[in-house]
Amino acid sequence: MSSTSYKPESSPPLRSPHPFYFGGVASCVATFVSHPFDLTKVRLQTIRKVDASGKAWSTTMPGLQAIKPTTMFRTMISIARREGVRALYSGLSASLLRQGTYSTIRFGLYEKFKWMVAGDQKPTFRQLVFCSTAAGILGGASGNPSDVVNVRMQNDGQLPPQERRNYKNAIDGLVRIWREEGPRVLLRGLGSSTNRAVIMTVSQMTSYDVFKEMFVGPLRWHDNLQTHFAASLCSGVIATTACSPLDVVKTRIMSAHNHDGKHPIRIMIHMIETEGVRSLFRGWTPAFVRLGPHTIVTFIVLEEMKKWHTRFVQA
Repeated sequence: MSSTSYKPESSPPLRSPHPFYFGGVASCVATFVSHPFDLTKVRLQTIRKVDASGKAWSTTMPGLQAIKPTTMFRTMISIARREGVRALYSGLSASLLRQGTYSTIRFGLYEKFKWMVAGDQKPTFRQLVFCSTAAGILGGASGNPSDVVNVRMQNDGQLPPQERRNYKNAIDGLVRIWREEGPRVLLRGLGSSTNRAVIMTVSQMTSYDVFKEMFVGPLRWHDNLQTHFAASLCSGVIATTACSPLDVVKTRIMSAHNHDGKHPIRIMIHMIETEGVRSLFRGWTPAFVRLGPHTIVTFIVLEEMKKWHTRFVQA
């Protein structure tokens, strides 16, 4: 949504003129495009140790086999050959559940908060950051349980057969984790997940509004598909870079069979000491290839839904 707000005839409303769930619906549509890339990103982020011969070993596959570092697309082809094409959509139900909670709340609250703090005025940059931060905290916390299941289902295929969880779907995963490991496991990685959600929401939504305002303002572009595409592409680049370190840490915490309770910052420091700074950005390319299209599709669908709603419902 542009940082240029709607101008209602009456007093400024305290809610967005569009339904709360629009952002969640748009994100679910984008998930069908981005899920194979998201799965590949998770697989690459769990590769941790590299020996002198250049072979990388995944700690989630102890003693199983050595994996040579490879590109994202080669990894996708390898997954399809070893596990079948359907494996690229492993955990899709969990991804949809996560977007249905996490993205619905953060998009919906972001729009609501903008109208609460700015009304029919143009929100300032500080107001945008405040609104996106608050929305990110609440969205990240609500989506953590489904995110745990999502990461586990995506990573399941590269575990040894005896260690695979084999969740039937997202609901089965939630129920089994609750029964077999306890409800606290569903909160595993909550700190990293919430911090990432805040950084994601601030970098993605705030930057989209800023870039869109720049394109339709100083650059005098029209508020159309071209502008939405350009603004969302720029937003995707910023969000991917900003979220990469926490995303890597979150993935490792959630995919681990036994988590020692270390704070995410301590994990980051340990990674830097043992694997180098670049380890915090491992999987950046697949993360961008996943988040870029996801961000573009999400904002384009969201903008079209808003146009449809304004044209046919509010008329």
